[in-house]
Amino acid sequence: MRIDKYLWCTRYFKTRNMAAEAIKKGSVRINGHIAKPAKEVFSGDEITLRIHQITRTLSVLELPTSRVSAKIVGMHCLDKTPVHVLAQHKEIKRTQSYYRDKGLGRPTKKDRRDLEDYTDSDQD
Repeated sequence: MRIDKYLWCTRYFKTRNMAAEAIKKGSVRINGHIAKPAKEVFSGDEITLRIHQITRTLSVLELPTSRVSAKIVGMHCLDKTPVHVLAQHKEIKRTQSYYRDKGLGRPTKKDRRDLEDYTDSDQD
């Protein structure tokens, strides 16, 4: 199975095109070698994938025939990413949403003034 199709089937990317783009940028390695979208993946291969500022390490257990549901992704690959890396990413996401909730749009003029007042008070 092609690596772009495998990453799409195991739900690491929303579309196969997004998987191919990431592979072309050099974010994916198979057994330590930089991959191309058409590179074949076999059972037992180690995939290193950089996505959303996290470097994930995957071990291919078996190849799916088509896109699988999120519940059974674990049957096809084993995520060996250290837990502390995932926890650190969650902490970063939480601190980013502390000031503004996602989806509220651009900061208002009042928000900008409040931020300027806050940063000016730190310099005194």
